[in-house]
Amino acid sequence: MPRIRRELYNKEICACSIFGAMNQSGERFNGAGVMKAIANMHVRGNGLGGGFAAYGIYPEYKDYYAFHLMFTGKSRQDKLSAKAELEEFLARKFDVVYEEEIPHRDESTVSDPPLVWRYFLLPHKHGEDEAISDEDYIVSKVMWVNTKIENAYVFSSGKNMGCFKGVGYPEEIGEYFMLDRLYQAYTWTVHGRFPTNTQAWWGGAHPFSLLDTSIVHNGEISSYGTNRWYLEMYGYACTLQTDTEVIAYAADLLMRRQRLPIEIVARVLAPPIWNAIDRMNDSEKKLLTTLRMVYGPLLMNGPFAIIIGQTGRMIGLTDRIRLRPLTAARRGDMFYLSSEEASIRLISPELDRVWTPNGGEPVVGELNNMRTVLQ
Repeated sequence: MPRIRRELYNKEICACSIFGAMNQSGERFNGAGVMKAIANMHVRGNGLGGGFAAYGIYPEYKDYYAFHLMFTGKSRQDKLSAKAELEEFLARKFDVVYEEEIPHRDESTVSDPPLVWRYFLLPHKHGEDEAISDEDYIVSKVMWVNTKIENAYVFSSGKNMGCFKGVGYPEEIGEYFMLDRLYQAYTWTVHGRFPTNTQAWWGGAHPFSLLDTSIVHNGEISSYGTNRWYLEMYGYACTLQTDTEVIAYAADLLMRRQRLPIEIVARVLAPPIWNAIDRMNDSEKKLLTTLRMVYGPLLMNGPFAIIIGQTGRMIGLTDRIRLRPLTAARRGDMFYLSSEEASIRLISPELDRVWTPNGGEPVVGELNNMRTVLQ
């Protein structure tokens, strides 16, 4: 009788690994260090998902939206059919300035890879679409592709950034996409997956991304159904079959569309418990009570630690009682976030400061001069 791998039937409640590294001066660096750091947390995953988000990697196309697409299916013809339908759609809705298959190594190094392509484009709006912003136009078209074109999924859609993910250990995914050789970024985030409640497939790997916001997550969102229902009222469609997807869309809704500061967003996603709110002064009590009433369905119930990547900043946040670990550190211009301090010290042995962020309180790193660096 064949042996069954333990990780395929036992539920590991505290695994997954997350890591982020940002150079706050804007200096770009390749993915070798973050690949080494996440590989140091190899035992937190089981080889069923890994991925990276990288910011600043497309300076020659920095004014264009970079769509990363995966085309799936049982046969190569399924993938090519999805690609043809997608490109017919893009030709009607966008000005595509360049497109190519995303470079990768021999496909034998990963499991059942889809066809992965990238397109650099600008919105081609007409009619009623002219009244909406470019960002809302992009979001609406991403949702349309992911729900209407069978076997086609947009998994990255920001400017001057991109996500690379798949089924495998994260270091294997990094090697597959040659992130240590082909790309330079000022921020890298990375995830090693141990799925507990959802299937392992390329689209379900982290990061989850929309426009320039990307999410890597360790934990379990038990409020997924309620969160999804709320987000669907605002036009978001959850199609990638993993609970983390709602965090990415909630961040887009709150931070981009409603322009809430991260301190308020944290109080929406991970608010204090009611007993704590009752002990606060009147102004804090009024604010937090209002947030709980208005945004109650966006409360992320369950254990989580997340790293949010965005253009020019990287944010760490845990649930309000810290059921998942997160360590922050600094060394010179470098800002780090990790599930384990050991992974930070592996690539930066000497640190200026190391600390554990409080539950429900965001820790934020930003480019020192965002306007100058991003021009």
